[in-house]
Amino acid sequence: MKRFDLSTDDLLRLQEGHPTKRPRTRLEQEDVLLDEQQGSTSSAHSSNSEDGSDSSENEDELEQDVQSDLVDTTEDRFSSSRVAFVSRASNVAPREAQSSTKPLPSTFASLGISSALLSALSKMSIRSPTEIQAACLPPLLQGKFSNRTGSGKTIAFALPILQRLAVDPYGIFALVLTPTRELAFQISEQFAVLGSALNVRTAVVVGGMDMMTQALELNNRPHVVVATPGRIVDLLKSTAGEWDLSRVKFLVLDEADRLLTPTFAPELSFLFDALPKERQTCLFTATLTPAVESVAQAPPRPGKQKPFIHRMVEAVETVDTLQQHYILVPSHVRESYLYHLLCNPPESILPFRRAPPEPTKGSKKPQAASKSRTKKGKSKSATDDPEAIEQPPPTIIFCKRPRTAAYLTHLLQTLHIRSTALHSRLTQRERLASLGLFRASVVPVLVSTDVGARGLDIADVALVVNWDMPDEPEEYTHRVGRTARRGRGGVAVSFVTERDEERVLRVEARIKTKLSEMALPEAKVLEKLNAVSTAKRLANMELHDSNFGKREEIHKIKSAKRKVDAVSI
Repeated sequence: MKRFDLSTDDLLRLQEGHPTKRPRTRLEQEDVLLDEQQGSTSSAHSSNSEDGSDSSENEDELEQDVQSDLVDTTEDRFSSSRVAFVSRASNVAPREAQSSTKPLPSTFASLGISSALLSALSKMSIRSPTEIQAACLPPLLQGKFSNRTGSGKTIAFALPILQRLAVDPYGIFALVLTPTRELAFQISEQFAVLGSALNVRTAVVVGGMDMMTQALELNNRPHVVVATPGRIVDLLKSTAGEWDLSRVKFLVLDEADRLLTPTFAPELSFLFDALPKERQTCLFTATLTPAVESVAQAPPRPGKQKPFIHRMVEAVETVDTLQQHYILVPSHVRESYLYHLLCNPPESILPFRRAPPEPTKGSKKPQAASKSRTKKGKSKSATDDPEAIEQPPPTIIFCKRPRTAAYLTHLLQTLHIRSTALHSRLTQRERLASLGLFRASVVPVLVSTDVGARGLDIADVALVVNWDMPDEPEEYTHRVGRTARRGRGGVAVSFVTERDEERVLRVEARIKTKLSEMALPEAKVLEKLNAVSTAKRLANMELHDSNFGKREEIHKIKSAKRKVDAVSI
């Protein structure tokens, strides 16, 4: 069996200390990971996947390979690189430095930021640094170590990169790796805005997009490349040396807890070999996994300086301005409760409601579709007057499977609630369009799988609904973290069915907070039961008629064939 070689200089140093990985559930293996690995275009290496990887090894055996490589290697060849950690508050007691009561600097100028970047920040209405920026900017500018939690982490690593770039603006200066495509586009946009005064060129290299176009962009030597690991590796392998990573001075691993797993091991191993040794490596994560924690706690080798670790000491992983509730509901009537919740949101978030967009030709299409179904005799919609439905505040509904996301989107549209979907069965163009519609307030509801749970910064999200409780408690913190950002308020509501009791207990143990029960008036909920039941039938018919899932079946067949080929070799 093919064995991935992980004993490269950097990966060994990053995962020093025999880290262990959280075991994945079967559901994660079959759905969440698959959700990040769709969109195959040109390479058997799955460059078009959400995370750009498609490991053909058995996960347990691959984990043993990772541990074997880490245990057997004793030579430290990572002495010239620097690592910076940025992590969410952990329930582990700090060992190095407690969070300080020292007042934050009032300006970015006091942190050593150049005038050109100060002007760019001013145009973005960013005038004072957040806690994470105040903690990370000075060490990163000096090439030191740091570990901190908070908001604004993209700016925390973008400003030092751009300031150093201004001194030597040639070639690919920084490589930023992310596990998801949407996060890559978001990071690229922030680099472009901050670096506008420096004429910084950026390139996004992710799956689901044309490889030839991306290769041409890389030939133009952009200053900053934001990529998913699989696609950047495929482009490196498929080109004949027109471009390389030999001048990279910064390597950033955003959402490092997802990247530092055996799933991405082959791609990271290849990239570490292609990158220069003299560079600054920054790891940013919102969850302290055992792999990341072991690096932070590893004792320094002889002659090496112990990293500076700065941690927040907090009791919970969610902010105080977030109201967290659960609703006990039988699984077969969740749709009725969801519809009632969206039509009657909590009073605390009613001010977040936005006015509907101006009527245009395109805006009448969803209503026309509903009317056409009525004319065909299938059914009437939830109400005779769509305009009577008052739209909910900006809401993200999280579910586990892409099919569930598509189903709920059709359901809500039939009930005249403007909604759009974000999942891996959509093309990349459709996914970006959905995010654009939600950000622009054209639609108030985004129905997403966990691909939208990490890193996405969407302003004024008032409500997060967990249609499915996540299997792992850390995913809950990522999901609810989409609301109550930057000191704003927000509400998170989790639907708890008869199968979710253990999941709720694990979440409460993780966040050290008890979820409060939200009681909805059952009589009011059941008033619309007939209309919701009709919408459920129409949504299922829509999925059946569109052959939803056919692409997934093709992907599974191709994956099975690759595994057979790997074993035969």
